Amino acid sequence: MDKIIIFDTTLRDGEQAPGASLDIDEKIEIAKQLEKLGVDVIEAGFPVTSPADFEAVRRIAHEVTDSVVCGLTHANADAIDRTWGAIKDAKKSRIHVFLSSSDIHIEHQLHKTRDQVLDLSVAMVTRAKSYCDDVEFSPMDSTRTEPEFLYRILEAVINAGATTVNIPDTVGYAMPREFGALIDSIFKNVPNIDKAVVSVHCHNDLGFAVANSLVAVNRGARQIECTINGIGERAGNAALEEIVMAVNTRKDVYNLETGIDTTQIYRTSRMVSDFTGFLVQPNKAIVGGNAFRHESGIHQDGVIKERATYEIMSPADIGLTVNSLVLGKHSGRHAFKNRLLELGYKLDDDDLNRAFAAFKDVADKKKEIDDRDIEALVADELRAVSEIYHLEHVQVCCGEPAVPTASVKLSGPDGELLEGASVGTGPVDAIYKAISQLVPVPNELTEFSVKSVTEGIDAIGEVTIKIESDDRTYIGRGASTDIIVASAKAYLNALNRLISVKNRS
Repeated sequence: MDKIIIFDTTLRDGEQAPGASLDIDEKIEIAKQLEKLGVDVIEAGFPVTSPADFEAVRRIAHEVTDSVVCGLTHANADAIDRTWGAIKDAKKSRIHVFLSSSDIHIEHQLHKTRDQVLDLSVAMVTRAKSYCDDVEFSPMDSTRTEPEFLYRILEAVINAGATTVNIPDTVGYAMPREFGALIDSIFKNVPNIDKAVVSVHCHNDLGFAVANSLVAVNRGARQIECTINGIGERAGNAALEEIVMAVNTRKDVYNLETGIDTTQIYRTSRMVSDFTGFLVQPNKAIVGGNAFRHESGIHQDGVIKERATYEIMSPADIGLTVNSLVLGKHSGRHAFKNRLLELGYKLDDDDLNRAFAAFKDVADKKKEIDDRDIEALVADELRAVSEIYHLEHVQVCCGEPAVPTASVKLSGPDGELLEGASVGTGPVDAIYKAISQLVPVPNELTEFSVKSVTEGIDAIGEVTIKIESDDRTYIGRGASTDIIVASAKAYLNALNRLISVKNRS
């Protein structure tokens, strides 16, 4: 094979990251974007874990047509049946069965013998195969499994019908050299390994997830399991964008291809960051804010003369384009709509009208509007579609030694206007207390962050918050050139999500 299969588990392993929380609509939107990105296999979730996860996987299976839709399952008959129930209507479906294989897991977690694990693995792959031709099996904690036992399991599940065998470095323990040697040994010691695709799933606990995945490819693995922005359990997974761009940029090393449309990478990264509330660090490879910025005078001089002096890839490769059409307060609706289309946003008339109104409002305060500003505005407006409470007015008084005071006006579910005021330890605290008086839903603010979308004193600020209610986390986001207003929007956004979930329940 001259192609690497890209298996994205953002919606499963990625959502398991502590603090990540996606609702069904967000999962579907991410799945559609992953399909547009060109992902071969989308692991849509873990259907047996909850009715909501089952429903999300079921709906993704209905709406995604180009990518394989995969459901993860324990090595348990009822779980496999439940997983098939979620993915059976997909145009292309896969059941992914996993069971621990390392002695430490077998003894302390499963309380079984090796032979029992082997027999159960075969039985559950056989059951999955009765439903679906495309079956993947993962011996969990492979890198700490006794090699001879690992070979036996792989041979047995392939004979039972597994079409993909995945080698997970579940706890991020392996070093690149030894992981490569493990893949080598599997090809040499599993007699029927040519009848299955060898996959790898690497975690980043020691910072080697991407390195281990790429070493495995050089040793013959042809599927890589990864996530957008590298999110996932603990320190996360191998980052899809880093895997893909390494293969694309170093064809001399890999001589392989992926089916990924790299121009969709930046937008996909941004979407996942927005929906999960996990900000991308500035120095993150490929999609970080500083990935294509140059501070050093020597570097700037080189890039001006020839970009290749200090850039091994183009920003356009991942969908970051430098547009010669400058948008500002005199720009019309048609130019704004065209720019949105170039950025990959196709809005209906109502959404476009709201986004354009927000654009005009910002254009009165900023001389030039950056693509990043536009994306922030569009995301902010689209998030407002399902509003139950809407911010009509906010005003604060603060300073030293003044007592921070806020007054707010909201429109409620039936269009009634609600007004309130409060004092706090600071302007944001005062606003949140005033809003809480008007929207009396018990919650606790657990995280608050603010970042600048672009540079300069007139930059749009994006606020991301997390609140908790009944042991569930809700993410809220807001954007404005005034971070106080953005803070109020973010809190209301989180409250609206919380109320929507409670109403559905």
